[in-house]
Amino acid sequence: MLSRRHVLQSMSSGFGYLAFAGIASKSDAADRRESAGPLSVRPTHFAPRAKRVLFLCMSGGPSHVDSFDYKPELQRNDGRAMFYPGARTSHGKLMASRWKFRQRGESGLWVSDLFPKIAEQADRLCLLRGMNTNVPAHPQAFLEMHTGTSQFVRPSVGAWTIYGLGTENENLPGFISLNPPSGNGGGQNYGSSFLPAAYQGTPIKIQRGVAKFPNIANPLIDPPTQRRQLDFVQSLNQSHLTAGGDDREVEGVLESYELAFRMQDTVPEVMSIDDETQATQTRYGLDRDETAGFGRQCLMARRFLEAGVRFVEVSHDGWDQHANLTTDHAMHAEAVDQPIAELLNDLDERGLLDDTLVLFGGEFGRTPVVQGVDGRDHNHKGYTMWMAGGGVKSGFSYGQTDEFGQEAIEGKMHTHDLHATILHLLGLDHERLTYSYAGRDFRLTDIHGRVAEAILA
Repeated sequence: MLSRRHVLQSMSSGFGYLAFAGIASKSDAADRRESAGPLSVRPTHFAPRAKRVLFLCMSGGPSHVDSFDYKPELQRNDGRAMFYPGARTSHGKLMASRWKFRQRGESGLWVSDLFPKIAEQADRLCLLRGMNTNVPAHPQAFLEMHTGTSQFVRPSVGAWTIYGLGTENENLPGFISLNPPSGNGGGQNYGSSFLPAAYQGTPIKIQRGVAKFPNIANPLIDPPTQRRQLDFVQSLNQSHLTAGGDDREVEGVLESYELAFRMQDTVPEVMSIDDETQATQTRYGLDRDETAGFGRQCLMARRFLEAGVRFVEVSHDGWDQHANLTTDHAMHAEAVDQPIAELLNDLDERGLLDDTLVLFGGEFGRTPVVQGVDGRDHNHKGYTMWMAGGGVKSGFSYGQTDEFGQEAIEGKMHTHDLHATILHLLGLDHERLTYSYAGRDFRLTDIHGRVAEAILA
């Protein structure tokens, strides 16, 4: 007969065994992930609705009450004094939108004349009108939009995506950022932080119509000689890795060198738009100075997505209108409106839109009250982003701000909820996509995040 002491000892040993088994299984899973190659395609947690992401990043904070969030009461109360306790601009007069809102398409979504071409795509859009974030300042909000936090250096959403899914083309980066802003966190917005370096984004600057890609080729050395040099360097790296055990930085170097060598032939071909017809280039607006810059980025983004790049971000800076909003918002909208609309059409015609999640928006919105004569201040409490394709409902509006557009009151989506929803659409459970670092498991959404089930198709 077993004594009570013996039973308790056995039970405590069992608990220890279970804990060890859990740790070991996590370690085995991580080993299997890395042994297959950091960029190899990986199974999802459940059936994905999207295979890739295109983020159209409007840096600076475009005004939701002038574009995608129709507020009739704002129009009727133009000039009325308002007080918003806790807001950056707490006192001010309401300023009606300078653009007329109209119901668009069969869905009847309200979109303003600020974006006439995107308005024609209304039946493809899923408007997220209850967005909100923590801080009404560009650096913090921009970093939070990209990494989930503004307080610590963390991996970007693109890096987490590649970590979770791998990439479909071993000769291209899994994550590309076109024209990323140099401020507001800079490289952190496409960085991998504590994730292996293989998951970080590759920035491509486009200046005066010329793409500036990181120098990966040596024109003075022929490919066979370069291959032999690389093999020698890799052998030294591998010796260091073998002698030192687990060294993720060296593993990142090994993978990045190999990827850079493979990219030398593939990247220039994908980046070149010379084989695109004149009609296609005209559709994207490359024949007009106002649209040529962003149009080139959008066309290049489509080529990267088509070639198997998993996450592509396209940036347009300059939406921070504390003054001259009527003139400057119109200028920036003209630059992106036609290229974005044609990008959606092109993706659909090529059969890519259904499994490509398109996301449009900035780090926050703008206030319904005027700043100065013709400006709006930052508003982080309520603003709009939109999605298209990739398993979300089309011609659909989710969430709502108050009668004037100051604060989200229904269908609220915090940045963490946005990230959780993006990962869910890609077939990834944001609570299970973790990485062990500094003694704890980290995830993109930290301890937060809820999937917006209502927008799923």
